Amino acid sequence: MCAGILFSTLVFGPACGFILGSLCTKFYVDAIFIDTSKLGITPDDPRWIGAWWFGFLLCGALLFCSALFMFGFPHSLPTREKEGGGGGQRARYASSSSQPRSLPTAPPAVSSSESNAQLCISVPLVIPKVTKHLLSNPVFTCIILAACMEIAVVAGFAAFLGKYLEQQFNLTTTSANQLLGMTAIPCACLGIFMGGLLVKKLNLSALGAIRMAMLVNLISTACYVSFLFLGCDTGPVAGVTISYDNRSVSVGRIPEAQCFSHCSCFNSTISPVCGSNGLTYLSACFAGCTSRNSQAPTGRSGSSITQNLSGCSCVSADSELATALPGKCPMPGCREAFLIFLCVVCVCSLVGAMAQTPSVIILIRTVSPELKSYALGVLFLLLRLLGFIPPPLIFGAAIDSTCLFWSSDCGSRGACVLYNNVSYRHLYVSLAITLKGVAFLLYTTTWYLTQELQEASRLQTLLSIETQYI
Repeated sequence: MCAGILFSTLVFGPACGFILGSLCTKFYVDAIFIDTSKLGITPDDPRWIGAWWFGFLLCGALLFCSALFMFGFPHSLPTREKEGGGGGQRARYASSSSQPRSLPTAPPAVSSSESNAQLCISVPLVIPKVTKHLLSNPVFTCIILAACMEIAVVAGFAAFLGKYLEQQFNLTTTSANQLLGMTAIPCACLGIFMGGLLVKKLNLSALGAIRMAMLVNLISTACYVSFLFLGCDTGPVAGVTISYDNRSVSVGRIPEAQCFSHCSCFNSTISPVCGSNGLTYLSACFAGCTSRNSQAPTGRSGSSITQNLSGCSCVSADSELATALPGKCPMPGCREAFLIFLCVVCVCSLVGAMAQTPSVIILIRTVSPELKSYALGVLFLLLRLLGFIPPPLIFGAAIDSTCLFWSSDCGSRGACVLYNNVSYRHLYVSLAITLKGVAFLLYTTTWYLTQELQEASRLQTLLSIETQYI
């Protein structure tokens, strides 16, 4: 249970980070130098750049202040003397062994400089041997690789989840970060705590903890499978998914049409707009718009400036209908799909996080007591090397492969402006499902090996009893 409390508090930090990020992006990046009311854009506009730097300054100041309290700790923590004869950990461990243990003899007195020198020489020589000994344990290796696969899903899927919400459900960066910080991450924090609580209350053995991890993995994988069907299509985009004036569409190339041929449009500044005809255009220029009218918010609920584009010759030949609004055109049924997606994400985060504490418990119980601390060090090292570094790179490359239109500046490729939402969703979720499947196979292998070891230990105990009677 203590492990569950520790890991759940570690997840609480990212939750606060997402909420802080959503607050920072509401302010313009140069808000302290310029008057943002003269920009003519709002946080809902794709061209808005939030104050990303403010979060780093605030977190740095908080880290500095918290580090000051570390100086209050003594050079070495005092050890608590344990009274003999009382019930507790010592009495319980002592009763488990019928044979008396001889106390170790005191080591010869050496100076501190000599002991430090011997330690510096012996540690580098012992580390490879101990590491080889741990990795030669198949149960230890399988459970570590399973934990790496689980963390890889979190590192790869969560790293682009905000971007995924923006593209699939047409959310702003502020809304996506705020929703993640207030729903998915707190559910993961609760799931880690519940995992530790269940291990303690049910008094699970190593096999019981593995079965719990397998069950949790299957439920969370089912949630990821449902993500394949929860999303919105890209929709009709003039010049990218559908043509202008019945012309052929060249994916990735700058659209060409007579309605905006006099505008000299560039694809270095792309900001999608929604025409009154229900089509999305890459920008007001590609829609042939000639004027922009800004309207002040009305009522207490309005907090942003509404911009109406008019004179959009590509939208309609009628001047009254030739209008557009900033942003992509909404897709029918997208709001309902988003609400379902948000609920499933909360369940998936809650259930999936419950496997973290059982994995650590299994790891601790498969190594000898003197190697537990080093085994945890190897676990966290491999989690960072295999679980946190490669997955974001793999997920990012997969997401880029689904791009339909790239912005460019002076001939160099910039950021992706438009994705194929269906391919994006299927590839993005399929990678997570694949990693989950590999983790389940490793959990199954761990369960089989642990069961074999326990059966062999039971048979050995029976043979020793029969030998005593003979």
